[in-house]
Amino acid sequence: MSKEQATPLVGIIMGSKSDMPVMQACVDQLEEFDIPYELVIASAHRNPAKVHEWASTAAERGLRVIIAAAGKAAHLGGVVAAFTPLPVVGVPIKTSDLGGMDSLLSMVQMPSGVPVACVAINGAKNAAIFAAQILGAGDDGNRQKVVDFKVAMAEG
Repeated sequence: MSKEQATPLVGIIMGSKSDMPVMQACVDQLEEFDIPYELVIASAHRNPAKVHEWASTAAERGLRVIIAAAGKAAHLGGVVAAFTPLPVVGVPIKTSDLGGMDSLLSMVQMPSGVPVACVAINGAKNAAIFAAQILGAGDDGNRQKVVDFKVAMAEG
């Protein structure tokens, strides 16, 4: 979490600790925006009870957006989305098997009623920016952070 006293607004869940090098860009961007987050490692396949507990209590813990990163079968985002009313942003992780296309397709082909927004393969930074935009839809301070970010990006 970026600030110990602050209630996390974004939850980051990864299927494996091996996803952390990719997801560091997400963490860094949230910290740049000064958006508090929590991070957990839990696999939809190896730790389904942990995923269920974490996702089903996310809103009552104060989270507003969830970012779910996974590779290979990449069911984590969909499993989380099944257990929470919060928006879920999927980050497909590049794999050695199919270059991340397996992860991408697992996330974007969710059944009706269980939406998962999805960024590019290894698009962790964009997931953080998108989470800030979602937060900004109802919070002027977070919206201004995105406006300032985009202005700085345009100025190069």
